[in-house]
Amino acid sequence: MSGTRHDHVLIVEDEPRIAAVLGEYLVNAGYTHHWVADGTAVLPTFLAEQPDLVLLDLMLPGCGGIDIFHELRRHGHVPVIIVTAKVEEIDRLLGMEIGADDYICKPFSPREVVARVAAVLRRHRHVPNPAISDSLAIDAVAYRASVNGRYLNLTPVEFRLLSLLHSANGRLYSRNDLLDRLYDDRRVVTDRTVDSHVKNLRRKLVEAGGNEEWIKSIYGAGYRMELK
Repeated sequence: MSGTRHDHVLIVEDEPRIAAVLGEYLVNAGYTHHWVADGTAVLPTFLAEQPDLVLLDLMLPGCGGIDIFHELRRHGHVPVIIVTAKVEEIDRLLGMEIGADDYICKPFSPREVVARVAAVLRRHRHVPNPAISDSLAIDAVAYRASVNGRYLNLTPVEFRLLSLLHSANGRLYSRNDLLDRLYDDRRVVTDRTVDSHVKNLRRKLVEAGGNEEWIKSIYGAGYRMELK
């Protein structure tokens, strides 16, 4: 899938050769890009460039990748794909549930990275438009949800899950259906991952004054949202 004229990728990578190869492949796929190599320059560049997606290497001079990720999240919900040199690091990050949109381990195929970029942007843009049901409000532009005006602190996957269920209120989704829509790469997830996301989502809905029964569990079948 090729990009559009609106697809601008910020490459955060301290190895010039890797950054150059990624940039070449992104351009060939129809994207524009900007490269930054030093951790301290990421946020100013991010604010100036206003990218549609960030490719964030964790090992950077000047500032750690995890700190940079959290700083980016404080300035909105632009999709972030984390790049690391260790599979074990990906496992640790998944355990931390920091909320990145995808993870890629070095060494990687540049074609795979471009495919991941396209997939993440596609998911990000196919979230329903702002809508309100009962006291639940979902804003796809700001990439956030609220209950009675209280914003939910959701990870990107939780937000996509809530938006999907909300957009088809009453429709039953199996775990596999949800996985197919939430993830393009299922190598690191199982169907029980959905159960964990639903559990966390219900908890956050209740904490914001909502009702955990908005998301119904149908034994042996899956989940659906029931809003009046």
